[in-house]
Amino acid sequence: MIAVLDKDTIDKIAAGEVVERPASIVKELLENAIDAGATSITVEIKDGGKSLIRVTDNGSGIAKNEVRIAFLRHATSKIQSADDLQNITSLGFRGEALSSIAAVSKMEMITKVRSEMVGHWYVIEGGIEQSFEEVGAVDGTSIIVRDLFFNTPARRKFLKSNQTEAAHIAELVEKIALSHQDVSIRLIANNQAKLQTSGNGNLKDSIYRLYGREVAMALLPVEYRAQGIEITGVIAKPEVSRASRSMEMYFVNGRYIKAKTIASAIEEGYGNRLMQHQYPFTVLNYQIPPEVMDVNVHPTKMEIRFSEEVKIYEVTRDAIVSALMEKELIKKVEADRVQLKRVSDLPMSDVKQKGKMSEAFETYQHDQQKIQERIENYQVQSDPVSNQVFFDRPQEEKPSQVVDKAWNSTEAVPVVGEQLKFLDKKNLHLHKIVGQIFGTYWIVEFNQKMIVIDQHAAHEKVLYERLMKQYQNTVPSQMVVPPILLTLTAIEADALNQNQKVLSDLGFHIENFGGNEYRIDGVPSILPSVSKKEMLKELIAELANHNQLKTPESIIAKTASMACKAAVKGNHTLSLLEAKTLIDELMSLENPYNCPHGRPTMFEMSKYEIEKKFKRIV
Repeated sequence: MIAVLDKDTIDKIAAGEVVERPASIVKELLENAIDAGATSITVEIKDGGKSLIRVTDNGSGIAKNEVRIAFLRHATSKIQSADDLQNITSLGFRGEALSSIAAVSKMEMITKVRSEMVGHWYVIEGGIEQSFEEVGAVDGTSIIVRDLFFNTPARRKFLKSNQTEAAHIAELVEKIALSHQDVSIRLIANNQAKLQTSGNGNLKDSIYRLYGREVAMALLPVEYRAQGIEITGVIAKPEVSRASRSMEMYFVNGRYIKAKTIASAIEEGYGNRLMQHQYPFTVLNYQIPPEVMDVNVHPTKMEIRFSEEVKIYEVTRDAIVSALMEKELIKKVEADRVQLKRVSDLPMSDVKQKGKMSEAFETYQHDQQKIQERIENYQVQSDPVSNQVFFDRPQEEKPSQVVDKAWNSTEAVPVVGEQLKFLDKKNLHLHKIVGQIFGTYWIVEFNQKMIVIDQHAAHEKVLYERLMKQYQNTVPSQMVVPPILLTLTAIEADALNQNQKVLSDLGFHIENFGGNEYRIDGVPSILPSVSKKEMLKELIAELANHNQLKTPESIIAKTASMACKAAVKGNHTLSLLEAKTLIDELMSLENPYNCPHGRPTMFEMSKYEIEKKFKRIV
């Protein structure tokens, strides 16, 4: 039977679209405060925002006769008709935030406008008014939200831990602070100050406060105007990169959004200056005519539809290329400083230059169809807390495919069945190493067969298995002098704290250095000669981005896999003795056929197949 839902049910359903978690409430209240002209905003939370959220601002306030109206659904002062949707300049406009929040929490609001002598205190619980009275107050508005989802316990069960919810709030506050540098924003969690921006309008100062000296010292200014679009802000040199897109931040007319068009264009602008699977740090502010975009396509207003995607893509890409061309990108190495008190005083670590300078700074020319195809094929990375496929990597050209192209023939035969005799230690003396081709592949003759071995994949596999075997025992730690100092995002810090014991068991000695700054003075002694800092940064980013990395076993496997970066690379000439040692160790493994990332380490081709290629056999 079809029936009309009652108002209470309708309000709770509507609230579900706007209020996903405590961070959703903070976002809506911060945007309302900014729209009200506030220059100073304080956000206070307890228990990750589940038990308390308080947002206090010095904005214009709400007049007495409008307080009750403000809590009605679709009540707003920001638009008057549907025509106004084509020219939205405010952050909010639907009039859904206060009513949605009030429907699923116990809410209070104290507000005062400058023209009134007293303020007003309004209390509403579960969408039902409890009291409305005069009260002494300063100009502005303070909104208190208690017991989120108290009347919808099923939704409360889906919230994450207090630490995780607090990390989401901190990340959101950071992004809003970056998009409004003229507003001083302060975050207090469980009575402890977590972050504060000055509100002096200086973007670099805000970045320094939020992300530390290493990022702030690597910034390049962006000022670009073309085709009616203005882009300002900063991007970081390629040496400052992350293993996820979490640091690609861009704001359209003051609104933080996610857009595959912009993300794809940013990454093309960097091109081969970044290593594979690394993503840049960007803070870009777009000024785009409101009439060429639609912000009313998603309940959280995180997505925007552009009427001229190709233009946005081109201007973004060209702005990135222009900024990178303006500055010398060679990494400057400073002397180590042993006595350090804060991470913000650290010199940048020695990070390998990414990309080839001789190939850089190209001017990209694309026709509209190619750009559209790139945008459509682009896969936007999901948020740090969403499920992702572990080791989800693009397909790489396999060694067997390289040789197949040269032969222009059938696929190579895998080493299975009777071919296992090749792995028998008793037959090692029968292996005849013929030589190396292309500086990467070793040809071994054995029992009327030619076996081709990829030295990089083989060494990766050997290193991985060696490390995994050692990790089964107690892992000794070696001191790092000077200590490694890292400035993490709120999400990364939360991931690190949650996995502190596992990392400690692996030989990492990590301690908090104040705020989101951490000091690492011990690393596993069994790690090969890879950059410990870069490896640890990547591991923490993986912990923050992949829900799958929740068990000690998965973290151990990931650590060992990342350590495989020390494997000998392609186009590197090994001596015959080195090659023999590597191949012998590979053959001793239980499963030597694939590297940790799934690529084959070897393939074989029989004498019979080779003779068929030369038409010796018909």
